[in-house]
Amino acid sequence: MSDPYSRNMFGQFNPYFAKRQTTGTLAVVLDGTFDDRGLELISPSSRAVKTSEIHELILSDEDTGPGKRVNRIAYVGFVEINRGGVIIVGDSVRTDETVIGTVAGFDETHMPNHLNIVLAGNRKTGRELQLSVENAITIG
Repeated sequence: MSDPYSRNMFGQFNPYFAKRQTTGTLAVVLDGTFDDRGLELISPSSRAVKTSEIHELILSDEDTGPGKRVNRIAYVGFVEINRGGVIIVGDSVRTDETVIGTVAGFDETHMPNHLNIVLAGNRKTGRELQLSVENAITIG
């Protein structure tokens, strides 16, 4: 069986015609940065997430995307998924009306424990963003 992402089959078009938003609640707010983290974003530009899973949100100010390496990061927090769905590169991630960042890709370093969802945006930690445990998160 061949992987359509490794064959760049989705490089020519976006198959996502319509999708619902994925929602969650912050379970943990993080406060830390690295300039040399070395995250390796996987080639697929989407990941399905299930209700009750917990995944990590990480912000980077680097120009990055699927298949690329990310070094400059800020830890935002862990989100518990309340409404499962499919998260794709380009989705906005918000709390209330504030955009935290845009999904840049996914790193599977800690799988199956949790997925690192890497966001492009202003590199700030969850603490610097003044996030709180129980903040509602919307992705999509």
